[in-house]
Amino acid sequence: MCDPACGCGNFLIIAYRELRALELKIHERLQELNSGGVQLDLMAEDLVRVRLRQFRGIEIEEWPATIARTAMFLVEHQANQAMNLTLGYSKPMLPLQDSAQITVGNALRLDWRRLLFAGPDTLIMGNPPFIGQYTKAADQTEDMKLVWGELYDGYLDYVTAWFKKASDFFRPVTGGRFAFVSTNSIAQGQPVPALFGPLFDAGWRIRFAHQTFAWQSEAPGSAAVHCVITGYDKHERSAPQLFTYDNVKGEPQQVPAKQINAYLVDGPNLLVWKRSRVLSAELPKVNKGSQPTDDGNLIVEVSEHAEVIGDPIAAKYLREFRQGREVVRGLDRWCLWMADEEFDPNDLRRSSILTRRVEACRAMRENSKKAATRKSASTPYLFQENRQSLVPYVGIPRVVSETRTFYTAQHLPETVIAGDQLFAADDPDGFLFGVISSSMFITWQRAVGGKIKSDLRFSNTLVWNNLPLPTVEPELRDKVIEAGKGVIAARELHPERSLAEHYNPLAMSPALLKAHAALDRVVDKAFGAKKPLHSNEERLALLFERYAEMTAAENEGSRR
Repeated sequence: MCDPACGCGNFLIIAYRELRALELKIHERLQELNSGGVQLDLMAEDLVRVRLRQFRGIEIEEWPATIARTAMFLVEHQANQAMNLTLGYSKPMLPLQDSAQITVGNALRLDWRRLLFAGPDTLIMGNPPFIGQYTKAADQTEDMKLVWGELYDGYLDYVTAWFKKASDFFRPVTGGRFAFVSTNSIAQGQPVPALFGPLFDAGWRIRFAHQTFAWQSEAPGSAAVHCVITGYDKHERSAPQLFTYDNVKGEPQQVPAKQINAYLVDGPNLLVWKRSRVLSAELPKVNKGSQPTDDGNLIVEVSEHAEVIGDPIAAKYLREFRQGREVVRGLDRWCLWMADEEFDPNDLRRSSILTRRVEACRAMRENSKKAATRKSASTPYLFQENRQSLVPYVGIPRVVSETRTFYTAQHLPETVIAGDQLFAADDPDGFLFGVISSSMFITWQRAVGGKIKSDLRFSNTLVWNNLPLPTVEPELRDKVIEAGKGVIAARELHPERSLAEHYNPLAMSPALLKAHAALDRVVDKAFGAKKPLHSNEERLALLFERYAEMTAAENEGSRR
């Protein structure tokens, strides 16, 4: 057994302690069975088959490695004391002839086969460092490139290098098992195919998995990390074990599973890659909203609204402005929008407010380090990037709470300006609003989308462009539109509530729940459900089935 990121040896200590305890129970039972007079012809040291030398570790720093070695001696002593107390004899500690083998070095640059035997009974497990794609140091990036080689993907977290290293270590043998605790990012969004594609290609399957849970370090003031645990083998005789959590701080519950896929759910081994074009012919593209790049000069906050509205010239260009925060929390915000045909450049000098704000925007852009921003200084009264819809659209927040039963999108008129923290798609008839407000969509989002900690993070290229919506007949499309209008009507019964309040899972109104149930019935049919679906697990199975069907031609072409 080896922990290739052992630190002070916590995992090795617990593994040794528990195996010795199990071994002791076996000998205690054997002693009971032999109480009739049969004498066990074994010395105490022969009874102990769990030995320190069977435990290996790799640690990059000398001091933690020393602690690990010492701690293993101590836990062996404790196990021997327990054995003496239970059986009346124990293995002598002195002279010290056995020890755990803790190697000091960078695990990603060492040849593991020189440290331990790669056999079918070898176990590798541990808790490698949690370092995200944006926080890796230069030498850590080099570590990853060394391990992953041509398969290196910049979206992968540092921890994934241990997965690849373990997979390569067992390459000469048919058996072997490994398992790691890691951040939940490995099973979310774009990193999923980059990690699990090579693992599955190498013949590994997920033997057991714990879905996202919060792991609180014992260090003072430390934050909880959202983790998963995954274990791998190449034996498919036994059923996999899948553990879910009602909430990230709850207790694990084992659920039946035929096959655990890369998204840590029971389902086929599909890998969803980013795509630049929408898979479904029924769906338009989704883009980020317009980006001001203005240092706040084109944005009007609540505290500034009275001043701007009091200037009749500046007030002509005042438009409602929405980012994801404003959509979800129902907050007011405005912008100065001078991209319409009725804009009069002479108004910039007629209004002191416009003059001051536009000049400040120009100065900021001229001093930018980015060439594109400096270029946009010639039109400082415009947003640097204008992607505003010319028809009613659906506004999709980039991030929503993990507690949401439905994705909190909003149907908005084209007069409301969408900012770059809000995704938007033209939706003149409301069909898209119905789709994205359904249980079917949020189920897809949870399965293949990324997360920030455990909150849901929308992606147009990964989530939306891969949504497997088949062709929808006009009559059914109309029903989705009408059901979406029913959701909006239910919200409007309580106009004082924000979307965050509407979709508090403990306080959703009966009318809104009823409207969403009606929407789900027709959207489920749009995705091809032949009978009523009663759970999101059933929806996910259907989504993966549709995705497999709609990408079959692509996959066939890639195999040729």
